[in-house]
Amino acid sequence: MLKKRGILLVLSGPSGAGKGTVTNEVRKSSDTIKYSISATSRKPRIIERDGREYFFMSRETFEEKIEAGKFLEYALVYDNYYGTPRDYVEQILEEGYDCILEIDPQGAMQIKEKMQDAIFIFIAPPSMEELCNRLTSRGTEKPEEIAKRLGNAEKEFKNLPNYDYVIINDKIEKAKDEVLAIMTAEKLKTSRNYETMNLLNKGALS
Repeated sequence: MLKKRGILLVLSGPSGAGKGTVTNEVRKSSDTIKYSISATSRKPRIIERDGREYFFMSRETFEEKIEAGKFLEYALVYDNYYGTPRDYVEQILEEGYDCILEIDPQGAMQIKEKMQDAIFIFIAPPSMEELCNRLTSRGTEKPEEIAKRLGNAEKEFKNLPNYDYVIINDKIEKAKDEVLAIMTAEKLKTSRNYETMNLLNKGALS
């Protein structure tokens, strides 16, 4: 049986849409799916370990890797860099595992420029009203911060044409199943199975 390259699955969407929860449920559903660990230039907290929560590195090293094109995407957040290491993702895919990445829409569009065969899924709330309810129920943001996130969400919805799929996250179990269905369909695409088809044509596939 041929060992196929894994699929990079990029989940993004507005804050409060539930993309993190959906990602966790998808990860728990299969042992062939690995989560992409981000790199950061910030200092690790006491309970954090390098290579587990993040790949920790100095600001100088991070900037050197930016110059060398070692990140699929990166951003400067509150004076610290965060990014997705390209080599780490490529290693996962070459080993035949699927890699799932949860990221904001800005980062997703950076990855789209570099990984043409990645699958991009937009996780959307059932409605703006529901999105507001979810953000409010967190109890972690002030009203002005919630208003800003809702405004950002409206802008992010305009990016929908840049995604391959959109999933309305009204029920977590349903959203998880839809992500898994997309992965199954993508693995069956002829564009991902040329080598298998060539062997079939030669009668060499057992």
